[in-house]
Amino acid sequence: MTAPVGSTSRAPASPAPEPPSEKLGAFTGPDLPDIDGLRTCVHCGICLPQCPTYQVLGEEMDSPRGRLYLMRAAAEGRLAITDTFTRHLDLCLGCRACETACPSGVPFGRLLEATRGQIERRGRPLRQRALASMLFGLLPHPSRIGPMLRLLELYQRSGLGALVRASGILRALPRVAAMERLLPPVPRGARLPALIPALGARRGRVGLLSGCVQRFVYPRVNAQTASLLSLAGYDVVVPPDQGCCGALHLHGGRLREFRALARALAGRFPDDLDYVVTNAAGCGSAMKEYGHWLPEDGRVRALAGKTRDVTELLVDAELPLGPIEAVATYHDACHLVHGQKIRREPRALLGRIPGLRLVDLPESELCCGSAGVYNLLEPDMADRLLERKVSNIAATGATLLVAGNPGCLLQIAKGCKARGLGIETVHPVELLARAVRS
Repeated sequence: MTAPVGSTSRAPASPAPEPPSEKLGAFTGPDLPDIDGLRTCVHCGICLPQCPTYQVLGEEMDSPRGRLYLMRAAAEGRLAITDTFTRHLDLCLGCRACETACPSGVPFGRLLEATRGQIERRGRPLRQRALASMLFGLLPHPSRIGPMLRLLELYQRSGLGALVRASGILRALPRVAAMERLLPPVPRGARLPALIPALGARRGRVGLLSGCVQRFVYPRVNAQTASLLSLAGYDVVVPPDQGCCGALHLHGGRLREFRALARALAGRFPDDLDYVVTNAAGCGSAMKEYGHWLPEDGRVRALAGKTRDVTELLVDAELPLGPIEAVATYHDACHLVHGQKIRREPRALLGRIPGLRLVDLPESELCCGSAGVYNLLEPDMADRLLERKVSNIAATGATLLVAGNPGCLLQIAKGCKARGLGIETVHPVELLARAVRS
């Protein structure tokens, strides 16, 4: 019987059937690891010599091939997400050196990030959750980093830091000790203007990502990036209210937060930009992959397509460079060389500085142990990799170590200081800015 026209009565609505839950073995949707990508690995072993953790530990399950075996076994229902499974995945730096080496094109980085998303949704022990909550509650939030660094500046300048280290308290708190050793002298930095006009012939209009750590720990790098881009003919737009790009969340498997940050960042940059420029390897790598993780969002995809590392633009510019008499060596930041496939541009720019002698760094593409927050979550492994990196740097005889990522600069500076080496760690734009003739 149908209800009369105009009647307000309603038959009880049948609940809509719930869509079947996505499932892939031990994994559940969303963000399932791509089974075809997992099956692309032919277990040839070419990746093994390129993997930092395999180099140190020599364990098959701590190699890319071994980790892919674990991920595939879980996807095919032959293995559960156990603590052992999680431990082998946690020890991975996500450096993606295996991608560069792989002849089969295995998309290891995306598989790792999707699998870490599965692990995060499953939940972690309280101690791990507390540490992660502290790190992710601070580092990706510029509004929180600023006040915290002011307190740390007081900690450094008051002499309290020396007292804490002398007391031995930090030996009982290895992760806190790792953070304390990593912190450089906190600089003072002024906020950049919202627009830095182009000088000379205008080439275009770009946006500049301020970054989270970069804007506070290396503010001069942002200022010099904007200055060089202006000198190269670009109007530089610096949105004052921009937030985090989400790189740390992506690499840590916190995919929901990552997507929210990506959408928010895309909304901060004007649509009329030719490019959006980054000077931090991890940020640029994550932003260039926005389209994979948010294919339905046109504005986010557009931002990904416009993202460029600063060296990609400056390499085509005519900069008036004067001499710097020094010996430098260049470290390939993982997410620049493996994530973004950028090798030539930084070296080409450094090679244009008269008087600067650039010497090769052995194992330049091997991770220094920074890897986002890896050096805080896994300080023992990170320090073993750092020791190897610093030994290679010392062997070059260089007085300058150049790297295009703030995490690498912090990590390597810590290692050089601990070894007593008088080596200055600098971003490529710092050397270029020093060389510019006034």
